Amino acid sequence: MKCNSLEEVRENIDSIDDKIIKLIAERSDYVRQAAYFKKSKTDVKAADRVEKIIKKVREKAKIYGCSPDVVELIMK
Repeated sequence: MKCNSLEEVRENIDSIDDKIIKLIAERSDYVRQAAYFKKSKTDVKAADRVEKIIKKVREKAKIYGCSPDVVELIMK
């Protein structure tokens, strides 16, 4: 989207930031809910699932032109 002023750019960035934060909060809620369905602490940690997610988000970051390292930090 082409903006006509710096103010418009900043407004769009602020709007996106709000959406990102809301989505992170929503995701965190689902992560907490998932813990209720797991029987042990090992199940809760699910290292294999975490590894798959990190690999997937790093690949998507590259596709969208984002830093895979930054995206990984956010997702952890």
